[in-house]
Amino acid sequence: MAKPTVPRMKLGSQGLEVSAQGLGCMGMSANYGPAKPDDDMLALLRHAFAAGVTLLDTSDAYGPFTNELLLGKALQGGLLATGGAGVQVATKFGVKFTEAPPGWEFCGSPAYVRQACEASLRRLGVDCIDLYYQHRIDTRLPIEITISLLKKLVGEGKIKYVGLSEASASTIRRAHAVHPITAVQLEWSLWTRDSEEEIIPTCRELGIGIVAYSPLGRGFFGSGAKSADNFSERDIRKNLPRFQAENLEHNQRIFERVNEMATRKGCTPSQLALAWVHHQGPDVCPIPGTTKMDNFDSNLAALALRLTPEEMAELESYAAADAVKGFRTYNAANTWMSSDTPPLESFKGE
Repeated sequence: MAKPTVPRMKLGSQGLEVSAQGLGCMGMSANYGPAKPDDDMLALLRHAFAAGVTLLDTSDAYGPFTNELLLGKALQGGLLATGGAGVQVATKFGVKFTEAPPGWEFCGSPAYVRQACEASLRRLGVDCIDLYYQHRIDTRLPIEITISLLKKLVGEGKIKYVGLSEASASTIRRAHAVHPITAVQLEWSLWTRDSEEEIIPTCRELGIGIVAYSPLGRGFFGSGAKSADNFSERDIRKNLPRFQAENLEHNQRIFERVNEMATRKGCTPSQLALAWVHHQGPDVCPIPGTTKMDNFDSNLAALALRLTPEEMAELESYAAADAVKGFRTYNAANTWMSSDTPPLESFKGE
């Protein structure tokens, strides 16, 4: 297969331009097992940039902090160009680590957000963050208060564009009324489609770009149930309902049907699942993560895969909501499902 050309796309309606496929960097440092060697990950980042992938997704919560430091090493070491046709770094704030159990809380207070932004700038070694997401919504605080501070940071030149992650439709609308939201990041894949009913239409109505994380079902569409065989004790997927034994055995049937179709198409099941996300529209940028160059190259090849409307419908029938067993995450409080915030007029706090 010829090396694919990575097209460019407008993400949102405020002027941000990125590669049509990004790279999720979380697994390089956290959550999917032990952190990988820096030298290997720096080589992968250099390889991705040379291939034309310029949107790099990280967060201060990954590690915590070590993933931003890794990207900072690549940026400061001259492995990645910035500005113009260079990389666009997207990072996040909002998961504040605490000494009290469970060890973290969601925080959107202005003082904390400013502190978090300054710390991310230092770790990344940049003067300005291209896209700064609120990683999770602080449901104790009106969203308008957090976004007003982000608007100030834009005015100060510390961030260029504002994003939200795992936000409800009402939260997105209220935030966008204070300052334009450029992108909403959400989990979207062949077997995770709950945002299609309300959140995605809201983004499209408001001209907000959509960034799809875990477009390969957290690796499930790479090898199905076998993917769980290699989970380490530090892999968060061990606790996700969809990867529990009984659910996984049921969900394996979905993988087998996708795999059969991939065989007919002459591609891998992961490429087919990723191509399905790409076919959702020109406003959607998936950010599959990997720590292996072979997997990165395979993911990139999905850009060249074409699906007919009939094939799209066939794929969707395999992974209809009633066919998938297990919730997509272990705690609904970590999702948009609980992200509504108090009305501004009733808030008596800061």
